[in-house]
Amino acid sequence: MSRTCELTAKAVMSGNNVSHANNKSRRRFLPNLVNVTLISEALNQNVRLRISAAALRSVEHRGGLDGFLAKADANELSPRARLLKKQIAKKLAEQAAA
Repeated sequence: MSRTCELTAKAVMSGNNVSHANNKSRRRFLPNLVNVTLISEALNQNVRLRISAAALRSVEHRGGLDGFLAKADANELSPRARLLKKQIAKKLAEQAAA
C-alpha cells in the first residue's frame, strides 16, 4: 500500500534535515494518512478510504464524500475514487431524470 492520499494525491516528499552546524542529511516527509469510513448518500453505502487528515477536513467542508468527488479533478483521484465518482455521477443523473 503506497503512502498516498486516495482523494488529493498527497504523497511522500523528500528533503533535508539541517542541523545547527548546517549539516544536511536526507529525510522523508510522510503525509498524515488515516483510514476512514465515509458515507456516500447517493450510493447509500459506506466507503473505506485511506486519506490525509487535510483531505478529511476538505470532505467535511464540501458537504460529504459526494460533494467532494463532484468537484474533484479526476486526474488527482486514485482508481477506486475515480470509480466512485463515476458511480455517484451516474446515480445522481438517474435521480435527476426520474
